[in-house]
Amino acid sequence: MNDHPLITAEQAQADTQRWLERAVIGLNLCPFAKAVHARGQIHYALYMQDEEGGLIDALLDEARALAACGASERDTTLLIAPNTLADFLDFNDFTARAERRLARAGFEGQFQLASFHPRFRFAGTEPEDITNATNRAPYPTLHLLREDSVSRAVEAFPDAQAIFGRNMQILQQLGAEGWSALDVGPGGAPR
Repeated sequence: MNDHPLITAEQAQADTQRWLERAVIGLNLCPFAKAVHARGQIHYALYMQDEEGGLIDALLDEARALAACGASERDTTLLIAPNTLADFLDFNDFTARAERRLARAGFEGQFQLASFHPRFRFAGTEPEDITNATNRAPYPTLHLLREDSVSRAVEAFPDAQAIFGRNMQILQQLGAEGWSALDVGPGGAPR
């Protein structure tokens, strides 16, 4: 059960878009996000159940839908699950299972799966370490990315390997107060 069991689909999507615009794009944590956002190529899908039982099926449905669209129409999908997998370790285990299911369904080499969670924590860090915020979204979120788009973006970016280190530096400079001031958590956007 999530801390926000009464969250609506509209609120979850608004909060996620606010996070994307203010943190991911605003801090340039992902230099590839701005273009697909500006072109309206991000699809927001919502899984509103309070248990994870159908979430892998929902992810597979979204992968099939993404595969059926051209990249110019829909380049990427964010599947937001605001009412389940509140525990980060459970979410992390779930993400590993989801990656295996995507591969078994034939999507290996076609899609990558990235994950974001409000309590994301890199191995070896303390929960309050600000660098964990690079992978913190308002709600548990599974991000389907097209392998072809990722490859093109990496080729176009001079030093894609440096993004992670640069993001750590940005967040350390921003600090916990700066991150909090971005107002990118649950309920940040108007209801």
